[in-house]
Amino acid sequence: MSDGSSPLLSIVVPIKDEIDTLPELARRIEESLAGELADAEIVFVDDGSSDGSARWIAERHAVDPRFRLVRLSRNFGHQAAVTAGLAHATGRAIVLMDGDLQDPPEMIPALFAKWREGNEVVQTVKTRRKESWPRRVAFRAFYRVMRLLASEGDMPLQAGVFSLLDRRVVEELLRMPERNRYLAGLRSWVGFRQTAVEYERDARWSGEPRVSVARLFRLAFDGIFSFSNLPLRLATLLGLVVSLAAFLLMAAILYLRLFTDRAILGWASLMTSVLFLGGVILVTIGIIGEYTGRIYDEVKRRPLYVVAERVGLPSGTAEPEDRRL
Repeated sequence: MSDGSSPLLSIVVPIKDEIDTLPELARRIEESLAGELADAEIVFVDDGSSDGSARWIAERHAVDPRFRLVRLSRNFGHQAAVTAGLAHATGRAIVLMDGDLQDPPEMIPALFAKWREGNEVVQTVKTRRKESWPRRVAFRAFYRVMRLLASEGDMPLQAGVFSLLDRRVVEELLRMPERNRYLAGLRSWVGFRQTAVEYERDARWSGEPRVSVARLFRLAFDGIFSFSNLPLRLATLLGLVVSLAAFLLMAAILYLRLFTDRAILGWASLMTSVLFLGGVILVTIGIIGEYTGRIYDEVKRRPLYVVAERVGLPSGTAEPEDRRL
């Protein structure tokens, strides 16, 4: 928990290979921090960068101690990096934002003002995405599927990582042990008083998107399978429907064979039935496998991330056992 020497606000920024963006990002964050936010800490989490991003932040810390660094030993993924930032942030309120300037730092005061009004979770909802149309379509489809399938929590459409969390909410998130994390879902699940602020998500300030399509699909699967058991129920329902269809088909074949002269002959109907049933079985096994694989990840109890270096933070800082996940 925070104490009297802790800053009022922490800003957590996970990055990977953002050396071209960091100077502009730092400048815009600094300009957004005024008045009571002037002493806010900015915790960058370097998630395995190879372009000198961590060195740039360390050098910036020497000039401005508000800039702090948590360097992970390798690339552990966006959600693990965000969790590492939450574990090291000390502010009473914590802003989460990406480091590619798609999340505008200029919104930080507006999020903070909502927190001052008594809200403990301030989400941001994208009214527009300035990205390629395939990515816009994919994100729109994911949020709607997630909203439809999620059985826990009320997740607004187009609400990503960019948000402000009260210290109480952060403590609850850090107590959650799961490894396959979807923080936007966990944030809604914890409850508390929540509100949302709308904004237009900008295009990347420099370069191409760092998150590959494969990683986006993995995050989507983590969100769906972590917050809903509906796929298992759909697999069961599909099995019942196929069984009923097979029974009706068998009854029809027997009727034609015994009571008419139009018996169904040949391999076409047989192969169609076998292939259809085999496809249903494989889909069901795949769904069960997704859940089983996540159980396997959980029981291994490996740390969610490994810290290689801290700059501007106590070198002896260690997460409690329940935070090491």
